[in-house]
Amino acid sequence: MGVFVFLPLVLPLTAWPVARLAEQHLHPRTATRLLTGVAGVMALCSTVCLALVMVVGTAQLPGNPLPDGWSDPEVRAAVPYDEVVGKAAIPALVAVVVACARVLWRHGRVRRQAHRALAGLRGRSSVAVLPDEAPYAYALPGGGRGGTRGGRRGGSGGSAGGRVVVTTGLLDHLESGERRALFAHERAHLAARHHRHLLVVRLSATANPFLRPLSTAVQYTTERWADEEAARVVGDRRTVARAIGRAALIARATPWPTAAGFAARGPVPRRVEALLAPAPTARSWPSLFTAVGLAAWTAAAGTAVSAMSSANSAVTMVLILHAATPL
Repeated sequence: MGVFVFLPLVLPLTAWPVARLAEQHLHPRTATRLLTGVAGVMALCSTVCLALVMVVGTAQLPGNPLPDGWSDPEVRAAVPYDEVVGKAAIPALVAVVVACARVLWRHGRVRRQAHRALAGLRGRSSVAVLPDEAPYAYALPGGGRGGTRGGRRGGSGGSAGGRVVVTTGLLDHLESGERRALFAHERAHLAARHHRHLLVVRLSATANPFLRPLSTAVQYTTERWADEEAARVVGDRRTVARAIGRAALIARATPWPTAAGFAARGPVPRRVEALLAPAPTARSWPSLFTAVGLAAWTAAAGTAVSAMSSANSAVTMVLILHAATPL
């Protein structure tokens, strides 16, 4: 394996340029899918390679349950600086597993708490209007029968099995068109299942801190994606921009940190500026002869190299361990 086993740990650095350029120049739908895919693959590859190095480190510990042959010099020679790196990989992988498990547990706990908080409301419409003076709104995935009836001040429409939650404190500050923009925005979060993209990049950044810029970028692009869908539904980009700006001035953070909020994520001035400009072109993949295209192709190449390095290291390690395992 040699030094190639370490490549997936540092190759996420090649994705940093595309994180910034994609959120500025790509259609938010394309940017979200691209960055989520790159982050997920790179995080998986880096975790696999960390596990391979950990096997070598664990085999060196006295009293370990692994076969004795796995500590042979031939196995240790597969990883450079095995004595230091192998042992350091053990607590590193444990920390990654624990941190990712904690993210999943908190994600599930927040959703369960949010659904329990809405359990006492009458009806099962796709919109839940809370009699709360605190101004906030968010999209709660799952647990609802979207598309049956509108809320007391909302409209109708499918929500892909989730609910739009909004307080009277926010609705009272919005005009009719701005309310339509709010509900269209939150329904777009549900329909595109943005919570899945956000969870993937959050796990990826937890597994490899070098992927945090991609996680931040996806938080912004998902909001921009919902903004564009709201503008398409409402038919007036300025109305959506005005609704976002007005909500940002009065809105508070949502009570559930992992829920997508109307004005809670992403720099609001940039979102408003984007809505006041013409709608972005929905290109599936940027041209290589542009800055964003070059960055995207570099990130794609880094992802491919990371995947190949992980696969090559995994196969090589399996063959080496198989040869060192006594029959």
